[in-house]
Amino acid sequence: MILGGIEAGGTKFICAISDENMEIKERISIPTTAPEETMLNVFEFFDKYDVDAFGIGSFGPIDVNPSSDTYGNITSTPKVAWQHYPFLDVMKDRYDVPFSFTTDVNAAAYGEMKMGAAKGKGSCMYITVGTGIGAGIVIDGEVIHGFSHPEAGHILVRRHPEDMFAGFCPFHGDCLEGIAAGPAIGKRFDTDAKDLPKHHISWEIEAYYLAQALVNYTLTVSPEMIIFGGGVMKQDQLYPLIYKEFESLMNGYVETPKLSEYIVPCQLEDNAGIIGCLLLAKNAYETK
Repeated sequence: MILGGIEAGGTKFICAISDENMEIKERISIPTTAPEETMLNVFEFFDKYDVDAFGIGSFGPIDVNPSSDTYGNITSTPKVAWQHYPFLDVMKDRYDVPFSFTTDVNAAAYGEMKMGAAKGKGSCMYITVGTGIGAGIVIDGEVIHGFSHPEAGHILVRRHPEDMFAGFCPFHGDCLEGIAAGPAIGKRFDTDAKDLPKHHISWEIEAYYLAQALVNYTLTVSPEMIIFGGGVMKQDQLYPLIYKEFESLMNGYVETPKLSEYIVPCQLEDNAGIIGCLLLAKNAYETK
């Protein structure tokens, strides 16, 4: 079995080929430029193989409703060149094989569920905190879709009393992404977030917002595990701050697993998304 995976991010596309055991035979990184240029590079990579099925995890928002006229499209993305791009149709026109199509964070959640931190669990939520904030949810082994897909990075949270930053989300201003994604941390203090000391108040503010989000997710989704990925969450000092704030906000209302085992870093690290895509490709092949 030859499986193709595409983790389509706003900055780069990761394309990979594996066998049914998830042993990756070849992978490349392609800059996300204009659709025509990017897709030519995607085709050049996959045309070398007789691929049996594809799994695609794409930046979004995307249309994941199979009954929709625009199913498989990237929709209202801030990346103007990709707005309303018929991603899935373009791939299907090139390759007549089964496809699985979901968000990049759903794919990462699926990878962590099957082969990472949540292996053996029945449900998990994966949250990436980097240039933006996105979340994927897997319940009973299935990624969650409805009329659309989770956009949990854009929930509204209460402002930290010492935070005057207006937020940078072009749609909502000070939603979670607008005030807690990587760019917000730097813009708030007019510096690069990586240059801030570990005990800077910026990390307390960040933990305040992320803990609020996790309380909301816990009370609505109740996943067995919440997994963090993304560049911001490589700042290890955030985890104890999040645990403290989460415990304070929850205030004993719902009993959760031990927080250090409930709110955890991703185990597959930067490979979670592409492994999830390849696993979804295998599912697509086996259920065709």
